[in-house]
Amino acid sequence: MKSIRIVREEGALLPEYGTDGAAGADIHAFIPHPIVLHPGERVLIPTGLKMEIPPSYEVQIRPRSGLALKHGITVLNAPGTIDSDYRGEVKVILINLSSEDFTINSGDRIAQMVIARTERLELEAATSLSSTDRGAGGFGSTGV
Repeated sequence: MKSIRIVREEGALLPEYGTDGAAGADIHAFIPHPIVLHPGERVLIPTGLKMEIPPSYEVQIRPRSGLALKHGITVLNAPGTIDSDYRGEVKVILINLSSEDFTINSGDRIAQMVIARTERLELEAATSLSSTDRGAGGFGSTGV
């Protein structure tokens, strides 16, 4: 089985799957003091983790459904992508979409990571494209 090597700062928590069938592993905040996220505010939260992701894979950073539903906290650039050649610290952009302050503490589960295979294809300039039944219809063109 392939693996992702993870280097963590002392005290940082490794990602963990909540159940045997979970697709995403929870990622934890690694911060020196609590951060209050005010309504409409966004903040970059460190995790204390660096990863060595195998080629042809990415790690997607996604919101946690409970934080989104109960507190209006979500990942701003969801899903965020960590490329296989990135070796810096993983950080998560959170935004507070609620009308209440939300406090983030070190060790809190702030997001989840999903590992996905990727494939690079050649990008080819063209003057036309093949036709389909849908054509250029988008943004609700197939119904509500």
